[in-house]
Amino acid sequence: MVAPLSRWPWENLGKFKYLLYGPLLTKFLLSRLWEEDTQKDNWCFHILLICCLRGAIYQLWSSYNGMHFFTQHRRIHQRGCDFKQIDREWDWDNFIILHAFIASLACYCFPFLANLPFWNTRGCIYALVLHICVSEPLYYVIHRCFHGDFLFTNYHSFHHGSPVPHPFTAGNSTLLEHLILSAIIGVPILGASMSGYGSKGLIYGYVLMFDFFRCLGHSSVEVVPHVIYEILPILKYLLYTPTYHSLHHTEMTTNFCLFMPLYDALGKTLNHKSWELHKKISSSDNKGRVPDFIFLAHVVDVMSSMHVSFVFRSFSSMPFKFRLFMIPLWPVAFVAMFVLWASPKAFMVSSYSLKGKLQQTWTVSRYGFQYFLPFAVDSINKQIEEAILKADRLGVKVISLAALNKNEALNGGGTLFVTKHRNLKVRVVHGNTLTAAVILNEIKEDVKEVFLTGATSKLGRAIALYLCHRRVRVMMLTLSTERFQNIQKEAAAEFQSFLVQVTKHQAAQNCKTWIVGKWLTPREQSWAPKGTHFHQFVVPNVIPFRRDCIYGDLAAMRLPPDVEGLGECEYTMERGVVHACHAGGLVHLLEGWTHHEVGAIDVDRIDLVWKAALKHGLSPVQTSSPSVSCRTN
Repeated sequence: MVAPLSRWPWENLGKFKYLLYGPLLTKFLLSRLWEEDTQKDNWCFHILLICCLRGAIYQLWSSYNGMHFFTQHRRIHQRGCDFKQIDREWDWDNFIILHAFIASLACYCFPFLANLPFWNTRGCIYALVLHICVSEPLYYVIHRCFHGDFLFTNYHSFHHGSPVPHPFTAGNSTLLEHLILSAIIGVPILGASMSGYGSKGLIYGYVLMFDFFRCLGHSSVEVVPHVIYEILPILKYLLYTPTYHSLHHTEMTTNFCLFMPLYDALGKTLNHKSWELHKKISSSDNKGRVPDFIFLAHVVDVMSSMHVSFVFRSFSSMPFKFRLFMIPLWPVAFVAMFVLWASPKAFMVSSYSLKGKLQQTWTVSRYGFQYFLPFAVDSINKQIEEAILKADRLGVKVISLAALNKNEALNGGGTLFVTKHRNLKVRVVHGNTLTAAVILNEIKEDVKEVFLTGATSKLGRAIALYLCHRRVRVMMLTLSTERFQNIQKEAAAEFQSFLVQVTKHQAAQNCKTWIVGKWLTPREQSWAPKGTHFHQFVVPNVIPFRRDCIYGDLAAMRLPPDVEGLGECEYTMERGVVHACHAGGLVHLLEGWTHHEVGAIDVDRIDLVWKAALKHGLSPVQTSSPSVSCRTN
C-alpha cells in the first residue's frame, strides 16, 4: 500500500501537468482585458513569473553542472547522473506547481499579500531573523525525523535514491516533504508580511535565494572557494557547500542542516570530514581522476549541438531528433558555433565508468560541414593533434577518433599524428576494425552477392576483402580502376574473381544487399530492388526514401549493463548504445593492446576484435539472422 501523500496527484498527466497553470494564466489574461488599470498588476502575474524564474534557476544550475569542460577539476563525483537517475528526477519541478497552488490559496486567504509595496528593508531584516531562528532549526529537526525508519522508508528514501546529487535532486521529493518545505519557506514571508513589513521584493528575493542555495547544496560541483573559510572561519557555520551536503547523501547520519552548518554543530551531527574534503576538492591543485579512455567526437550540425547535457539534461538522455523547442534556440546555437570556431579547443562533455575504468567524451569545436572546407583542414588537424597531446600528457591510455576526425583525406585515419609523434604513450585508435565487424555481422549467411558503395575507403576495402574470402560476390562501385585493382591484388588469387568493379548503380538492380559507404540520392536508391537491405557506414545516414526497403542504422554496439554514470545518448543512438568506433576504442583499452589502430584496417583482426568485444560484454544492437562473419562458436 502506498503511504499517504507520497505521490503527486498529477503524476499520471505527464507533460500535460503544465496545463494546471492554465487557470492562473487565464485569470491574468482576463484581468488585462477587462479590469481597471490599477488591477492589471495582479497576484496571478507574480505567481506565474516566480514559477518561471524558479524553473530558470534550477535549469541554469543544471546547465552549469553539465559543463564538464568548465567544472572537471572541481567535481565532487567524477561520473555523471545515469539514465535511471534522470528518469527518477524527470518530474523534479512538481513542487513548483504545488507552490503555485499554495501561493494562490494564500493570496485568497490573505488579500493584503496582493497589494504589498515593492520594497521594505525592515521586512527583509525580519525575514532573515525568522529564517535563522525558525526555518533553519525547524528544517533541521524535521529532516532528522525523516531519517527515522518509517518516514525514511515511505518518503525520504525517494530523495536519497539519486546516487549523484544534482540541482534537480533538490526538487525531487514526495508531496508530504514539499508540503512541509512550503511551510518552512512561508514562515519568514508570512511573518514579515503579517507584521506589516512585507514587500514584493521580499517574496521574490527570499523564494529565489532559497532555490539558489538549495541548488548550490545539491550541485555535484564545488563552487565555494575554501580560502573564504580561512579568512573568516565563522562562515563555515553560516553557509554550507556542495561538498558538505554531498556527505549527507553518502553518510546519512550527518549534515542535516538546511543552509547553515551551525545547527549540525549544535546537534552534534556535523561530519568531521566536511572541511577537509571541501579544501581538497576546491583547491587549485585538484586535477581529479585521469580518464583511462577518451572518445574524441565532433558536432554534426547546429541542431545536434543542442543535444548535450548542459542545454537540457532530459533532451540529451534521449536519442537525438528534431523538436519544436529547438527552433527558438537555433539562433543561440548558431552564434555559439562561431564562438567555438574562434576557440579551437577540445571540450569534455560527458563521463562514465566501465569495469572500474573512467571513460570521457571530448568534442572538438568543429561542425560537420567544416570538415569539407579545404581551408579548414590544417586547423582541424591541429585541434585534433592538441587533444591527442593533451591526453598523452594526462596519462590517458587510449584515445579513439570519431567519424570525421579520422577521415582519410583529413589525416589518413589518424596516421598523420602517430607518424609525427612517434613517442606517444596514448594509443590512437580509429575503431574502424570493430565497425567493419559490426557491419559484416549484419550480413545474412545465405547472402551470395552484395553491392558496395564507398568501396575504396578504409571500411569499404576491409569489407570487400573479408567477404570475398567468404566467397561472397562483391560489386564494388568505383570509377578508379587503379584503386580497385590495388584492392583486388590484396585478396588471395583464388578469391580475386569475387571482387567485381562496377561504375553505375544500375548494376545492382537485382542485388538486395547494399552496403552503403557513400551517400545515396533518391534516384540512386531507386535502382535497388524491392526488399533491399541498406547496411550503412556513411555519415550522415542515408535518408530512407524507399518504404519497400530496409534501412539499417550506423554501426553500433550496446555497452555492458554494468556501465555507471552514463546519462547521455550518443547522437541518434539508443540509450546505452555507442557508435562502433567508440566501442572499438573501449575494446582496445580493455584488452590492453599496445599498438596504434590507424590507417588501413587489418582484415585479419576483424574476427579477433569482434570476439574481444563480445567477451567484454558489448553486444550488437540488433539480433540478426546467422551471419557469414564475426560469430563465436
